[in-house]
Amino acid sequence: MRRLVLAHPVETMLFTHLSDDLFKPLASPSRAFNAALLLHLRARLFGETMEPLRKSELLAAIGDFCADWTQAEIADDETTPVDPIERRSAVYRRLLDAGWLVERRERYVPVVDLDPEARLLLDDLARLDRGETRSYGGAVLDVLSALESATSNPGERSEALNNAAKSSREFLGHLRGLAGSMRKIEERILAEDDLRAAFRLYFEEFVERYLVSDYRTLHTRFNPFRFRSGIVREAGRALRDPLTVRALADGAVREGRAAGIEAAERGVRADLTEILAIFEGLDRHLDVVAEIVARMERRIAAALRYEGNRDSARIERTAAALRAVGAVADPTKAPQPPILSLRPPIGPPHLYSPRLKRRAIVTEPLPDVASDASIEAFAMAKDEFRRRTTVTPQTIAAFLESRFAIGKPIRASEIEIDDVDSFVVFQRLRELDVLFDGALSGRYRLTRIEGRIENGWLDCPDFTVERAKHA
Repeated sequence: MRRLVLAHPVETMLFTHLSDDLFKPLASPSRAFNAALLLHLRARLFGETMEPLRKSELLAAIGDFCADWTQAEIADDETTPVDPIERRSAVYRRLLDAGWLVERRERYVPVVDLDPEARLLLDDLARLDRGETRSYGGAVLDVLSALESATSNPGERSEALNNAAKSSREFLGHLRGLAGSMRKIEERILAEDDLRAAFRLYFEEFVERYLVSDYRTLHTRFNPFRFRSGIVREAGRALRDPLTVRALADGAVREGRAAGIEAAERGVRADLTEILAIFEGLDRHLDVVAEIVARMERRIAAALRYEGNRDSARIERTAAALRAVGAVADPTKAPQPPILSLRPPIGPPHLYSPRLKRRAIVTEPLPDVASDASIEAFAMAKDEFRRRTTVTPQTIAAFLESRFAIGKPIRASEIEIDDVDSFVVFQRLRELDVLFDGALSGRYRLTRIEGRIENGWLDCPDFTVERAKHA
């Protein structure tokens, strides 16, 4: 009976989009040259214009790039020509046959462009070559922003949910990659025989590259996981609300991203469930990273502890004692060592104790404190008292303007004080020319006259106030 083996659909889709020989230039003897050339063409030629390039321009650029490389670095075998003109054509044909370039004609002029799928792969290779690091804060904030956008307007922004799920997967992948990269550095350090080289790897690669740039980000006051509760809350609320799920599904169907409402709802629930699972299960991944860091710190600390004692007097004395014991023919006649009863030579003070694991923080819910109505009323009364007893240029101007006759000055002894609010302003009028650093001296003029003011509120020399002529 013959067994039918079906190809996995993902494999079929992947290799129908990419050329079978796409990776051939990157696995050949000239792979370093080919990789550098592809990155150069992407950055300098195809990255600056949306239009395809003329074939002649691309050949000239390849020729200029080849001038900085030796024949041994460019050639795959002996058939690669040495002549610069023929060599650039051979390199061009190498990339064209592998599927990196696509050639066509526009109005009888041959033009060349990057293959669309190969361009996507080249973009990722360029990011890998630059060593770009993923921002934890940016990744988590992208998820939160997209999720809030989708839940606040599910009918119009349902696609934001797909973006949130995609950003969540990318963030989880980078977090896993951090642990994997740390393990690789750990293996390199442990495999290093030279202690100085091991220390150099630890401080230059492990500490500077990962511990400081990535791991420290997770343990600062502004760590990106402060948005984690908001993401879990938004995703959980949307998943429990059938109306929100239905609105997101309707948007997906309307925009053509789902065949039917049932499939769209399954997709919405799957995205929300995935976001919840990722951000609720982050502690496991963080514990793995913390365990790697603690293990490396213990090993480096132990190496530093015993590195300086290799040729110490203690080792020499121990070796001499062992040689003396070994030279005794009859063990029963060996000299008895003195017993130190006060302080043992080996014990807890002489042993290295590893760093204890950080204890979990015990949390307890904060009680809901009910506000006291009397305290709030007292605070409001204080604010009102402060407002009524504070004199400002505006209150003085309003007080005077309400009592001015047309074109005539006003005499202080003739002003009627009706209430406390009026008195608070009136008793500051005597300082009108210097009050508020003379801010009102340009609008009003104060003149002191004979007589006194006796109105039951105040007893002081009389004065007049009038508008300044230029006011």
